[in-house]
Amino acid sequence: MEEILLIGGGGHCHSVIDVIELENKYKIAGIIDREELFGRKVLGYDVIASDDDLEKLFKTYKNVVITIGQIKSNELRVRLFDKVKKIGYKLPIIVSPLAYISKHSYIEEGTVVMHHALINTNAKIGKNCIINTKALIEHDSIIEDNCHISTGAIINGGAKVYKNTFVGSNATSKESIKINGFIKAGSLAI
Repeated sequence: MEEILLIGGGGHCHSVIDVIELENKYKIAGIIDREELFGRKVLGYDVIASDDDLEKLFKTYKNVVITIGQIKSNELRVRLFDKVKKIGYKLPIIVSPLAYISKHSYIEEGTVVMHHALINTNAKIGKNCIINTKALIEHDSIIEDNCHISTGAIINGGAKVYKNTFVGSNATSKESIKINGFIKAGSLAI
């Protein structure tokens, strides 16, 4: 089993650990976080280094996933994604076995699909996205890079979610619309 490093040890990391353990494709080698947290455990996994150590760690580890969440801003997620890509790391797609992914959909590197998410036919998901628990991405939708589709959010058929967009929990889009920016929880995007 290949090893993987997790970058960020907060709440989103907890959820991603659960998905990785259930998926059983990667062995978690450790958590990358702030220097003052070295030695701390996150669900039994050690914080072993900071993002300043990523070049050195590449000699030993080849896989990473960004486990920092995205609510107010995705700036840190994007910066870290770009940094590890430049170093040469692989950013595998992490998918919960409890999610449904159509074989006719497409998901790019570094994206995490959480428990009970649904990605239907001909949907396209970009790089470094979070498709959170119970999110629904309907047929023919496009989710561009660095987006977070939150818990229970619904992106209806043919919708396009532009790069760096956050869609809050239980937000719902109308079909075939364009979504950009910050969509607050529980709202209707029309």
